[in-house]
Amino acid sequence: MSFALYLIGYLLFIAGVAYAAHLAHVPQHWIFALILILAGAGVLTGVKNTRHKDPV
Repeated sequence: MSFALYLIGYLLFIAGVAYAAHLAHVPQHWIFALILILAGAGVLTGVKNTRHKDPV
């Protein structure tokens, strides 16, 4: 469930950044690159913070 919350939060964040970039007249291919980078960072952060440590 925590990962789903991270995912929803990052999707809202990415949408806001992409919209702001669109309003700033950033070229579309740069916006797509930014979305990919932020999506990757969101998945990495979500997995890192919601992963349970393996018992040793």
